[in-house]
Amino acid sequence: MRGKDARLNRILVKGKALIIPMDHGISIGPVPGIMDIKTTIEKVVAGGATAILLHKGILRLLEKPPLNCGMILHLSASTNLSDTPNWKVIVGSVEEGLRLGVDAVSIHVNLGAEQEPQMLEDFGQIADACDKWQMPLISMVYPRGKNIKDPYDSKVVAHAARVGAELGADIIKTNYTGSYESFKEVVEGSPLLLL
Repeated sequence: MRGKDARLNRILVKGKALIIPMDHGISIGPVPGIMDIKTTIEKVVAGGATAILLHKGILRLLEKPPLNCGMILHLSASTNLSDTPNWKVIVGSVEEGLRLGVDAVSIHVNLGAEQEPQMLEDFGQIADACDKWQMPLISMVYPRGKNIKDPYDSKVVAHAARVGAELGADIIKTNYTGSYESFKEVVEGSPLLLL
């Protein structure tokens, strides 16, 4: 079994995952639900999460990773205090994830943002490092920016999902389009597991 497969098996249970993102402390601050992050993590794990997605500072605060729950290091960040909140910059590395003992890393890209070219370049570099180190990559690819009229339109969401697949993600997180019928178009346009 390759290293990537072994790590994915710690996130997926019988091919399915319940991944709880808790990376919002950077983007929107210390909001209810993540104020006491350690207690929230305990509750989420007890509730059946297969993986938790966190930034490196919170991962380092954990005395030990929860048993039977995958850990994912989020490598992108921006704040809602910025003039460019849709511009996600890289704040970590795959190698850092290996040192922290995580099961996957994730990045965030906003298609339609002015800084889309830089975020796509970062995506490509992170995907290459993930391949080198056999680290699973989760991409959060959203249609967001001044050129996006409807971020839930199935055509633009399908485009976002396809970008994730084309650039090497193992798992893709994107917008839900609102119905089974419209989301079917998204799924059919990407060969990967969608969250």
